[in-house]
Parts: sequence; C-alpha cells; structure tokens
Amino acid sequence: MDLKKLMKRFFVAIVSLMLLGCNGDEVLANTPSGRTLVVYYSFTGNVRAIVNSLGGKIEADVVEIEPAEEGLDYAANNYAIGSSLIEAIRNNPNDADSYPAIKDVAADVESYDNIIVATPLWWSQMAAPMQTFLFHNGAKMKDKNIALIVSSASSPIAATVADAKRLIPEGNFLEPNLWIKSSQVGNASALIDQWLNQIQFPTIMNNDTLSVRAGGYTFTAILEDNAAAQAFNEMCPLTVNMSELNGNEKYYYLDQSLPTQPSNPGTINAGDIMLYGSSCIVVFYKTFSTSYSYTKIGHITDVTNLAKALGTGSVSVTFGGDDTAISNIKADEVKDGNYYSIDGRVVSDPKHGIFIHNGKKILIK
Repeated sequence: MDLKKLMKRFFVAIVSLMLLGCNGDEVLANTPSGRTLVVYYSFTGNVRAIVNSLGGKIEADVVEIEPAEEGLDYAANNYAIGSSLIEAIRNNPNDADSYPAIKDVAADVESYDNIIVATPLWWSQMAAPMQTFLFHNGAKMKDKNIALIVSSASSPIAATVADAKRLIPEGNFLEPNLWIKSSQVGNASALIDQWLNQIQFPTIMNNDTLSVRAGGYTFTAILEDNAAAQAFNEMCPLTVNMSELNGNEKYYYLDQSLPTQPSNPGTINAGDIMLYGSSCIVVFYKTFSTSYSYTKIGHITDVTNLAKALGTGSVSVTFGGDDTAISNIKADEVKDGNYYSIDGRVVSDPKHGIFIHNGKKILIK
C-alpha cells in the first residue's frame, strides 16, 4: 500500500473516532448507579429535615458531620464563631489547621459511586464543618458522581458550589444543584422529586405500579399515592375502548365516580394518566400546556411507542391484570446487588425503566 492510501485510511480512522466522540453524550451522560452515600451537616435542623425526606426516595447510606466541640452556638452574636471559622478557611484554604475539628466519620467514601453532599451555608460559604470533611476526603472522590444540596435563609449558593468544587476538584458534579431556602423546607419532598428527576437519579418506588396494554405493547405506570389512584387500581383489571381527542389523548367514561382532588398541572406530559371530572379516565400520549384541572392517577414510565400503541382512533386499553407487574416487594428478598427486570431477569446495564435492586423497586429515568 502506498503512503497516500495509508495516510488516507489513518485520516478516516481519526475522523471516525472524532465523530464517535461528538456523539459521546449518550456514552457520558450515564444515569448514576451503584452505591450512594449521603453526607450532611445541619445546624438549625433544616438540612436534617431535607435529608430525612431524601432518604425515603433513594437507596443510600447516610452519615452526619458533627463538630468535635459540642455545644457551640455558631449563630450567637451575629454568627461570630461561624464567621471566624469561615474567615480562617478563606485566608488559608490549603492549610489543614484552618479547618475546625469534626468527629470521626465511619464512611469509606472510596467505596461509593455517588456522593450527595447536603449542607447549609454560612456567610455565603459552605458551613465550616462540612468543609473540613471535604478537605480531608475530597481527593478520594475523584471521578465519583457528586450531587449538592444547599440550604440557606435567602443567600444565593454560588460561593458554596465553588467551595464544593474546590474541595472535590476531580468530582463529576451532577447538575443542577438543589437549593432549598428555609421557607421551602416544608415543600422539600416535591423539590427533591423534581431534582432527582433532573439529575436522572434512580429512586425507590414506594407507590404501586399498574400495567397498561394497548396495540400489542405493554407499559408500566406508577400510580399516585391518592384516593383516586387507589380506587381506580381496585377496579382493575379493566379493559375499555378509549376514544381519541385532540390528537394527544385517549379518554373513557367509567361507570362509577372516583374520589377527586383536581388541580391544574400547567403542563401535561406524555404518559400521564388523569381523571377528568369524577369519572373520565384520560391517557395522554403527547406533551403540551393546559389550562384544565385533573386528578392525577399515575404516569407511564417509558413512553417509547406509546403514541404508536394508542394509534389515531379508538383503541382497546387494558389496565392491570399483568402478572409481571410488581406492586409489592417483600423485605426478605435477596439483596445481592444485582438489578433485576420485573420478570426476574438479571440486567447487567440497567437504563430506563423499573428494576428490582436489593429488594426494592427502583425507577431509573
């Protein structure tokens, strides 16, 4: 082979690799998986309440950072003690002596794949005790998925995020960060749900699931934790002939009324199963804005082929009655670290959908 042909092949190979790299979003943007550690510090109790809410949604080990010296009131005299600790760190951020002592933490961060850091801020900076933990452990978090939750009264969190990235210089930070103001702690559960969805973090499914079959396809829906969803689930298995409306939904009027708790969602998402009025079941297969109010019944987790399955006219839809749909998990099920499909097969590389992991239902979005 002459030199020109050899160089041409070499050039084509390099370009191919570059093109693969350009398509790397699908490769690099992997859903977080593996073991998770939540490490938090709480002074007023707000962060502790946030972490308690988070703990019911994900599978994780949780450790609390505590100052070595107990009983200090960091907020006294306009946060005099707290601000002096922050000032010491600002002046010499690379000196271990600048960081206040904390109690020993029984957590090997290197054994975790994902680390969620939950902290308040002091004078816009990350609270000093949490900075101490990260100063001593940040290097061990190289290439790990790092998620950040910050609580504050009203101050923005940019400086606290900068502290985290300084202390964990080679961490893979998941975006966006979650900022919960003190006035929002009562609504933490909903904010956490939204955030976990944004960073595509696998969540424990505490709600029941329901199979939805149409057009030769079977889908899995997560039911809402409300009276309407419970009443509808009790009616299943149920096969109905649903009518087409507006090119985005199928509907059917039930023979009986269900409990209602209507609200305007603002946006309808493909896969939403709603109750309109007290007896009209609606399955949406497109996403759009709405001014109407509904009671949410559930949501189909993977809408791939949903529009195709429902078609353009009336369609027969069966809710429930699928033996492979899982609604309850026994606590004594095997906990071997593997991911299983709902029909019991080991899944080596779980992507989107519902899986069983260590005896719990996990939703990977």
